[in-house]
Amino acid sequence: MTRRAAGEHPESPHPPSADLVQVVLGECSPADADTVFNVLREHFPTDRGADAPGRTGEATPEVWTGGFLADHSPGSVPGVLLAGTVAADLQGGPVAVSRLRAALASAFVVTDAGTVSGDQEVEVRLRLTGPDEGAPPGDA
Repeated sequence: MTRRAAGEHPESPHPPSADLVQVVLGECSPADADTVFNVLREHFPTDRGADAPGRTGEATPEVWTGGFLADHSPGSVPGVLLAGTVAADLQGGPVAVSRLRAALASAFVVTDAGTVSGDQEVEVRLRLTGPDEGAPPGDA
């Protein structure tokens, strides 16, 4: 049996990793959020399972979150259509965030909207659109 000091939390089944990227999607429809998460689920293990974003019926802006283990560079993804624009915030280790961003850039038109670098993490804000609303992925 492992002893813990007072206030120490039990070990998580998923220990912190430099490859873990937290993704927050907003300013979009539940269908577009689900489309983005489906693309990411095809390439990276996730804590989301297969659940789809749902409508809350509230007038306040909605956001959807998920964690993805970007421990490899994925192959190319064919362009994926979105009904509108999706705001995506990625937070994690620089290499893992870069891998996840590359997967998004192969599926969608990605516009950088800002970056904040920390000691060992980076936070990147992106705007995603489908290839019908801009240059096809790969040409941007």
